[in-house]
Amino acid sequence: MSQMTSQELSIAPEDTDRAVLYGFVGRLLQAAPTDAEIVAIRALAADDTPVGQAIGRLAEAARAESTESLRRAYHDLFIGLGRGEFVPYASYYLTGFLHEKPLADLRASMAALGIERAEGVSEPEDHIAALMQMMEGLILGEFGEPSTLSEQKAFFQGHIGSWAAHFFKDLAATQTNAFYAAVGVLGGVLVEVEEEAFGMAQ
Repeated sequence: MSQMTSQELSIAPEDTDRAVLYGFVGRLLQAAPTDAEIVAIRALAADDTPVGQAIGRLAEAARAESTESLRRAYHDLFIGLGRGEFVPYASYYLTGFLHEKPLADLRASMAALGIERAEGVSEPEDHIAALMQMMEGLILGEFGEPSTLSEQKAFFQGHIGSWAAHFFKDLAATQTNAFYAAVGVLGGVLVEVEEEAFGMAQ
């Protein structure tokens, strides 16, 4: 039996679950899923919680899709010819333009937290997928020690809570593709649950 590290032991199971969900939503918004990922998503089971119900909807939508159909849908929604249906960046949602103050503020926070831009990535760091993955890393301690709840709250409120709910609401309403609409529902539930939890945290 492998031994857990002290860092792994310091992360509560519910926080690991939160991190996994952040990473999952981030991965779905980073690129179209692979064949293996679609198979795994189709097998996800629903439960009676809001998150579980959203996961069930996502799994059901995935059963009607192929790798190619989701690749086309991702391109239409987020890339397009010139731009896609959505521009999933904090700067754009908050100011109407890319590379604005929200991005500069994020970069300052990243520097303070020891988060470095991945090599080979040309997109601005305030893409919703990157922000979801940053939250995952903060919870799991991928940038050093696991972040405290107050540090997580500050990052969430500073860079996600101010706009992500609007983005996910818009994505959930898309008529372009049912799978990505379900991603929007799941992301919206995640943000809502986190906002409520952070609101109760001292």
